[in-house]
Amino acid sequence: MLHHLSLGVVQIERAVVFYDVVLRPLGYVRVWSDLRPGEQGQAVGYGAPGGDDELALKQVSAGIGAAMPGFHLAFSAETHEAVVAFHAAALLAGARDNGAPGLRERYGPDYFAAFVIDPEGYHLEAVCKP
Repeated sequence: MLHHLSLGVVQIERAVVFYDVVLRPLGYVRVWSDLRPGEQGQAVGYGAPGGDDELALKQVSAGIGAAMPGFHLAFSAETHEAVVAFHAAALLAGARDNGAPGLRERYGPDYFAAFVIDPEGYHLEAVCKP
């Protein structure tokens, strides 16, 4: 259903460093960049290597991540180990823990996930459902 999703970020440089590290364990890389330090309107896109972007980060003047109750973004992970690596990378890169890696049987018998809040206030999840 979705082709791609864009998130507004105030501190694009910090966000790029964060998402470069956090998305790597899930197999996503930066597939395009429009970074021009000191200028407005910067953006980057992430997706599968050699593919189109599925997630774009766009520089904005005011933060909105924390002001979006109920919103969260879940990334697919191929393995439980990738979920664990996502969570660890996110915490090392400045995210706040919002749920350690583990089974979430209330969502399904094979629902293995981890939850963090990124530096802009967005709620992120990595989930593996084999």
